[in-house]
Amino acid sequence: MEETNKTKHDDQDINKAEKDTTEEEVVTDVEQELVDDNDHDSEAVSDELKQLEAEKEEIYQKLLRIQAEYDNFRKRTQREKAADLKYKSQSLVTELLPVVDNFERALQTKPDSEQAQSFVEGIEMVYRQLQTALEKEGVEVIETVGQPFDPNVHQAVLQVEDDSYESNTVVEEMQKGYRLKDRVIRPAMVKVNQ
Repeated sequence: MEETNKTKHDDQDINKAEKDTTEEEVVTDVEQELVDDNDHDSEAVSDELKQLEAEKEEIYQKLLRIQAEYDNFRKRTQREKAADLKYKSQSLVTELLPVVDNFERALQTKPDSEQAQSFVEGIEMVYRQLQTALEKEGVEVIETVGQPFDPNVHQAVLQVEDDSYESNTVVEEMQKGYRLKDRVIRPAMVKVNQ
């Protein structure tokens, strides 16, 4: 009986050992599945994180481009407004230049009577006021005679040969040219020495 008990006891130990081994295998399998699931989950989380970071970078780059476009638009608008203010009187000045030319032609005539002389003095006064108003707006006459020919401000109408002037020098002004601040609104018509 002792032997039977011992055999039973040994069988129980074997069963217990087998049970412990089976439980250990099950626990190991479960742990492995959990580790595999965690690895799979961490890979999925890692992939999702990378995707979110790529989207964030793309949105950030779009934001930078939009900000740069807005800054460029704002600067361009400011430049256009400044140019509009700077040259606001250009259309009026352009319309008045033929009037100034006619005043100058009228003033070249010499009056032959005292009554005509007082009329010419009145015209001179109006002409000076017009010149003063144009100067206040930034209009200035382009220098010509004796200056080197500059195609940006001079328009050559004739070429002559004159030994008293250097080559490519303006000899005579045919029509005055005008500049509004730094913009040529009418080039001067000139004769140029060859």
